[in-house]
Amino acid sequence: MKPRLILAVFLVTLGLIIAAVPQNKTRQYKLTAIELLDEVNTRTQFITPEVVADMLVKKDPTLQLIDVRSQDEFEKFSLSGAINIPISNLLSESNADILDQEVKMNIFYSNGTLTANEAWMITRQLGYKNNYVLEGGLNYWFETILNPQKPASTSPDEEFAKYDFRKSAGQALGGGTISIQSKEATPSSAKPAIKTAPKKKKAAGGC
Repeated sequence: MKPRLILAVFLVTLGLIIAAVPQNKTRQYKLTAIELLDEVNTRTQFITPEVVADMLVKKDPTLQLIDVRSQDEFEKFSLSGAINIPISNLLSESNADILDQEVKMNIFYSNGTLTANEAWMITRQLGYKNNYVLEGGLNYWFETILNPQKPASTSPDEEFAKYDFRKSAGQALGGGTISIQSKEATPSSAKPAIKTAPKKKKAAGGC
């Protein structure tokens, strides 16, 4: 994709995000669109599920998971310990001390990556630096941590090492370090502590 087209798509997306925020709660932006686009292209905002799982297993006190889905989605299921800041309320004054600080490592998540990445774009443009995005969101979390697939026998050793870590982390997290607070079921092979109903098996949607 040509750089000008990338920039145009980026600006349209950012404009839609800004437009959704009440005008009286919109703060002054500190980065230009070009500066933010440069950061987006580095993809350094993404934190892998393995890193998050390791922090959870170790009960790292600097980790703060932030669910940016709607309150209804959050109440149906969420990662244990996460707080809910719907993206529509992201710029509420009550959230400023959470999003603009230097103690916690905030990691936004949604079902997929799009909404969480939009939240990161907004906070980063405001000059906040300690916010990140869970790569792949909840859908990828279920796939990689709670229900990892064993590599083919011909796979390199690195893939088996990654699988072993994911499997052990998933078992540790399912043992109580993390739970899925949900009215929906998670994949049958995963073992998190859950509140469940017998219908859906994973987070729905891709945002």
